[in-house]
Amino acid sequence: MHKKSLRLAAGLCAAGLLLAGCGPVSGDSGAEKIRLMVWSPSEDQSKDSGQWLQTCCENFAALHPEWDITFVYGVSDEASAAGAVAQDPEASADVFMYANDTLTIMTDANALAKFGGIYAEELQATNSETLLDSLTLDGNIYGVPFTTNTWYMYYDKSVFTEEDVKSLDTMLEKGVVSFPFVNSWYLPAFYFGNGCTLFGDGTQEELGADFGGENAVEVTEYLVDLASNPNFKIDQDGSGLAGLRDGSINAIFSGSWDAAAVQEILGDDMGVAALPTYTLNGEEKQMYAYAGSKAIGVNTATKYMKASVELAMYLGSAEAQRLHYELRNVIPCNTELNSDPEIAADPVVQAQNDTFDRTSILQPFVAAMNNCWTPVENMGKAIRNGSVTKENAA
Repeated sequence: MHKKSLRLAAGLCAAGLLLAGCGPVSGDSGAEKIRLMVWSPSEDQSKDSGQWLQTCCENFAALHPEWDITFVYGVSDEASAAGAVAQDPEASADVFMYANDTLTIMTDANALAKFGGIYAEELQATNSETLLDSLTLDGNIYGVPFTTNTWYMYYDKSVFTEEDVKSLDTMLEKGVVSFPFVNSWYLPAFYFGNGCTLFGDGTQEELGADFGGENAVEVTEYLVDLASNPNFKIDQDGSGLAGLRDGSINAIFSGSWDAAAVQEILGDDMGVAALPTYTLNGEEKQMYAYAGSKAIGVNTATKYMKASVELAMYLGSAEAQRLHYELRNVIPCNTELNSDPEIAADPVVQAQNDTFDRTSILQPFVAAMNNCWTPVENMGKAIRNGSVTKENAA
């Protein structure tokens, strides 16, 4: 690991990556004093969660005696970091964690560093092409992925079999299913299943949102019926987990962040699976979740580009991802880790990877995507409230 990190460090300027930011490298006179500000969610710095960030940064410093590093830690979750970095790069962290759907906020402000040369080669060797696509714009990679970001299904194995959970229709016949119907990150799953699209492949802003026409009407009519099914409950403000706990609900849709809570509730009866199909006008349709990633980004305004890029690579490395998984159950995306028998046997890891690979679409990160969230949420609320009906669905 040490030799590899030093090889990467030595190769940064040689690879032609961001030469202007390489800065001086200390020789025999001693370590270069540098100061790195690093942002992460509070959970990654909490003593209760094992202080993942501080531990990784200390490990990184030990691997790089050429730098005498002072770390300054700040709290910013992956959804919020982009806005702060784009608004004021000079006052923001050198290295931070971000959600891939906020990528263009920073690239539009020229505030997010590209990873090229040997760094791109390293990322391509340790991540799937689909995953890197979620961080690539105009052929450039803009971060080091550390987990995929999507959602799937938790279910009670005492109610449903592995065969049952392949079909939402079967599940609704045998038990009670809860779904975040009024959450715009979840509701499009049904529309994608019937051929609706957002911005083409997710990057073609000029193609716009194709959530109209007969395909969308058919789905809306289906959702009107679904919302009125007595075995279907709308998950809002934690009601799904609460129902799972008291036994009134047998399946919910969520992500890795709820794994520990579901495990505590269901114990050995916890099942996890990718998204099921649903039947629309006699035809089986596959539900598709949004898929994205979370990544380590580097601020173009950093005074220490070489060290910042190296730190980002380390925080997204197999070693750091393994610790992230052990301390906080953050699902790894590194291909080497995901082939590790112990990690691969984790049903949550299996479900997240199966969803990402098979029952998801890449969440668009074009700027116009910001205009889609509220209308979709309002659509879900209107179906729930009964103001959207089969008669006026079109």
